[in-house]
Amino acid sequence: MVSSALQITGLLIGGIGMIGTFAVMGMPQWRVSAFIENNIVVFETIWEGLWMHCIRQANIRMQCKVYDSMLALSPDLQASRGLMCAGSVLSFLAFIIAIIGMKCTRCAQSSWQAKDCIILTAGLLFILSGAVELIPVCWVANTIISDFYNPIVNVAQKRELGEALYLGWVAAFCLIAAGAIFCCFCRCCEKTRSYGHSAPTHYRTHSQRLHRKTASSYSKSQYV
Repeated sequence: MVSSALQITGLLIGGIGMIGTFAVMGMPQWRVSAFIENNIVVFETIWEGLWMHCIRQANIRMQCKVYDSMLALSPDLQASRGLMCAGSVLSFLAFIIAIIGMKCTRCAQSSWQAKDCIILTAGLLFILSGAVELIPVCWVANTIISDFYNPIVNVAQKRELGEALYLGWVAAFCLIAAGAIFCCFCRCCEKTRSYGHSAPTHYRTHSQRLHRKTASSYSKSQYV
């Protein structure tokens, strides 16, 4: 019962991380316009994402446009596209594999050993997807902060951290946490199984010794 609850908890956390990863990849709020110094046009907000940039005017009207060319993007956004796609695919695969390996699912009459291997694979994929997602999020955040404090960069070109980056950190943490739960579950099951196999062996050896002692005493009494 406890193991099933632990698996369901890991699956829910991994599902939240997977949904958050897909949301982060599609959100345009990676870079948000910064209102500093002479840039006081507060009724217009600029959002820059991986696939499009948007202009929001006075919380009433918003226009978005997909980037015409990938080469027009900065190197960090170009790399972030591929890494976020890889992270999304890995998190989705980990989620599906975790469902197959759970105790409450029946798939082709799999043994417990096979299910433990499947759960371990799902946990490792969750951790890998979280690490892959952290790379672009931290990279873009570092670029934004470096440009913000760089006096050479024009004030109108400076950006702040958008909501997508914060959501990306949360989603990556959920993926890594789900992977850790599944890996710890497999480790605990392995210890329990090894203890269960060793205990009967010890009992069998003790029983054999008692049987030998009884047989020897019986033979001596017979001899007398």
